[in-house]
Amino acid sequence: MADPDFFQKSKSFSIAEIVEITSCEVSGDADLILDDVSALKDAQKNHLSFLDNIKYKSDFIETAAGACFVLPEMVEYAPDGVVCLITPSPYKAYALAAQAFYPDDAPKAQIAKSAFIDESAKIGSGAVIGHNVVVCANVEIGDNIWIEANSVIQHNVKIGSNCRIGANTTISHAIIGDNVHIYTGVRIGQDGFGFAIDPAGHVKVPQLGRVIIGNNVEIGANTTIDRGAGPDTIIGQGTWIDNLVQIGHNVKTGRGCVIVSQVGISGSTTLEDYVAIGGQVGIAGHLNIGMGTKIGAQAGVISDIAAGEEYLGSPAMPKRQFFRQVAALNRLIKKKKRD
Repeated sequence: MADPDFFQKSKSFSIAEIVEITSCEVSGDADLILDDVSALKDAQKNHLSFLDNIKYKSDFIETAAGACFVLPEMVEYAPDGVVCLITPSPYKAYALAAQAFYPDDAPKAQIAKSAFIDESAKIGSGAVIGHNVVVCANVEIGDNIWIEANSVIQHNVKIGSNCRIGANTTISHAIIGDNVHIYTGVRIGQDGFGFAIDPAGHVKVPQLGRVIIGNNVEIGANTTIDRGAGPDTIIGQGTWIDNLVQIGHNVKTGRGCVIVSQVGISGSTTLEDYVAIGGQVGIAGHLNIGMGTKIGAQAGVISDIAAGEEYLGSPAMPKRQFFRQVAALNRLIKKKKRD
């Protein structure tokens, strides 16, 4: 159960209400009242849980939960008394239900006295602006903005409606869409790493582009997104970026990409729609990563990848080739030991 010192629950829900939220089929008592969400092992009769990974089948068989989101084929393993909420996507259904129990609501609209807002800035209704926030000249912000303490929005930045900006964040040279969540310590719009190499001393190339961020984007804590050098850096609609990611100048991501912790993407590389990249992947500059590509953790990408491929290793290679190499290396090691 969530610690009430940090997480405020909205209310209890009946099974019927949960079904309405998640569009699941119900097998059992639709009038049962659920007071909270919980993991399978910890759940009690008044709790809602989920089974999405067959690895936790034994936990499901032994759970005391009142109700559980499950795949259709798992219903037969449910303990007596557990109401099954049947869905092809148990984890998604659980996410929607958990959001209902613990909504991420902004505080009451208010602007802290210690905040500085330039008189030329335009801010929509319902704003929550924390202590020591700085909003510079000609900034335009939509309705229901939530900016947490010590963040700085530089001049001429445009931010849409229903956005949340975490504490100690800085944003410059950017146009940001609606429903964007930017977590603590993010840096958006700083200079890209562009310079001419010279033995007498490197010469900085002015970075004259912007950062364009689409709707429904999430950007994790301490991630950095450089502005473009001339063309813009673009983060496509629905892309979710984890903590500690570095995105270089002129990078373009398509829609719905997922970029996981400690990934580094060098300048002028394009990710097409729905690319998924594991943690600590490094991608060289001026590459094209095709639609739907999956790149495993710690891969080093040095060439273009066609759409729909799965790559692993450093240098990155197709998944099957990578595993063949691993198997071959293991055979060589065993042979050496025998010799």
